[in-house]
Amino acid sequence: MSWWERVTQWQDRHGFAIDLLVVFLSAPIVLSIAFAIQGRWIDVALAAGFWLPLGWRRRTPVTSVVTVYAAGLLSLPTNGPIVFPGTLSVLIALYSVTIFGPVWAHRAAIIAAVVGCGGLGLVFGWLAARGGVGGIEQAIGISILIGGFGIALCVATWAFALTRRSRRELIATLRDRAERLEVERDQQATIAAAAERTRIAREMHDIVAHSLSVVVAQADGGRYAAAADPEAATRSLTTIAETGRAALADMRRLLGVLREDPDPRTGSVPTVPTGPTVPTVSQLAPSTPQPAEHDVEQLIEQVRGSGVRASLVRMGTARRLPPGMGLTVYRICQEALTNVLKHAGPEPSVTVLVQWGVRSLVVEISDDGRGASAESDGLGHGLLGMRERAAMFGGTVSSGPRPGGGFRVRAELPLPTGSAT
Repeated sequence: MSWWERVTQWQDRHGFAIDLLVVFLSAPIVLSIAFAIQGRWIDVALAAGFWLPLGWRRRTPVTSVVTVYAAGLLSLPTNGPIVFPGTLSVLIALYSVTIFGPVWAHRAAIIAAVVGCGGLGLVFGWLAARGGVGGIEQAIGISILIGGFGIALCVATWAFALTRRSRRELIATLRDRAERLEVERDQQATIAAAAERTRIAREMHDIVAHSLSVVVAQADGGRYAAAADPEAATRSLTTIAETGRAALADMRRLLGVLREDPDPRTGSVPTVPTGPTVPTVSQLAPSTPQPAEHDVEQLIEQVRGSGVRASLVRMGTARRLPPGMGLTVYRICQEALTNVLKHAGPEPSVTVLVQWGVRSLVVEISDDGRGASAESDGLGHGLLGMRERAAMFGGTVSSGPRPGGGFRVRAELPLPTGSAT
């Protein structure tokens, strides 16, 4: 920013105080000159009407210009044409109302100024004719010269003020747009952060809820089987250890993507480069791949280890899913099987159906337990999380009791056209 721009900004911030200071400091000089012209107090009063309202030319430009014009109108029949400070005041008032006033005000001001300058020219011509300066031709010439010169001054001042007004409006528009863009940027950042927190919470819920359900089921079963069947207790402990390790690996993978070690020399987080050398997620945080639809079988094996009779039925020809959709299928199955462990009761049977259609993929998890009549603690968000995951890809999730008892969760996801086999 240049020194001139800094001075202009400072002047805009303190414009009213500067105008008042300049007007009241120069008022004694202006009034003295007005009194010295003809030596009458009426000249002082008219000069005060011309000069003092200029102190409010920014704060109330319409009132200021009306007062100055009224003083000019009174000066014509009362005191004749007073060149100082009338001409200068009229131009300053016209300039100020054009920049700071409404559109109708500066249009009315320029019309009044043109009419006033024409009247001033007529007064000068009439005085010249009455004083015997010349004939009627000379009087008309003086009227045209004085009136035309005044009109030219007013039009030039108005045009220059219009240019300044346009620049101020452009700067104000750009400033307002920049502020709105900053607000929108902050809002987008807030929305993105909230969406990211929701995604992380959903992932953590799926990981922790499923793993803890398996651990609790295995711990309860191992405790009851420890006295009669030590081998069963050993198997339960093995399943608990494997489930815990898998949950820790999932949590490390999820949190590792969000965290990047700072530079030990500067303490700042390094910037991720862009372009052809953009690092992958595995380069930012070494981890195993995210689970997908082909990992559902391992998930069912894990559930079988908890004592649940689980089976997997595949129909149709499997196809490659877009990134994220495979994880959605896996998480829906994981949440539904977790609910079976929590609510289906003792020794339930569950069937997972994965049906590949021409345009959609249907995943159905049904059990014969008492999940439909089980009481909920009201703290879970599993079904809502399933619907949110499916909605991200244009799919739907329905759930409810099935005929003959038990509970069923059905998810349908549209498949992209042209997906590879």
